Amino acid sequence: MTIAVACDHTGFDLKDAVIEVLEENGLEYRDFGANRGERADYPVFGRQAAEAVAAGECDRGIVICGTGVGISIAANKVPGARCVVCSEPYSAVMSRRHNNVNMLALGARVVGIDLAKMIVQQWLDAEFEGGRHQRRVNQIMATEAGAPIENEVDPGSC
Repeated sequence: MTIAVACDHTGFDLKDAVIEVLEENGLEYRDFGANRGERADYPVFGRQAAEAVAAGECDRGIVICGTGVGISIAANKVPGARCVVCSEPYSAVMSRRHNNVNMLALGARVVGIDLAKMIVQQWLDAEFEGGRHQRRVNQIMATEAGAPIENEVDPGSC
């Protein structure tokens, strides 16, 4: 698995911690910047990482800005990117299991390094459950493509 990694100028230290987790797991990564010491606009780096994920050059992506919000919005503008901002592990795990997100955003000013490492590890370990959730992911992708979606109700799904 190859992970796209990117941050703005607020995320250098947290990006280093994320890369440490990836290396501990034996995962490859591509660093899209920003580079230490340069001021950076999060939309540029979030977009680059998201484009690599959407194109299949990277399997997943992890992006970082001050809150995680701005860079996640930028990443989600790229068709094929499904980016979630998380400040705790439960949402990270459920976003993989139920929404099949392919990108994780973290806030360098929101979570500490140890918590971020825990979030990243659990997000990496979580797998998409498919089933009823696949229909919903398909509906999200249809919305992104401007296609109609069916409001199909499965009696056993909540």
